[in-house]
Amino acid sequence: MKITEHNLLTGESIERDQTDAELAQVEADKAEAKAQAKAQTERAKAKQVVLDRLGITANEAALLLG
Repeated sequence: MKITEHNLLTGESIERDQTDAELAQVEADKAEAKAQAKAQTERAKAKQVVLDRLGITANEAALLLG
């Protein structure tokens, strides 16, 4: 993958390949984003299970708690 660096003072642009460290960081960021999305989905499912057990909607829960 290529990276383009722009120097705003000189107007110079440089296109270069990513370093190994940059590639590793991109992969780590992707894995973290995937893990966060999975955790968010799991929280939403757990919340819905509780609402179903109580027999109320999310809007009704918000009214009770708000």
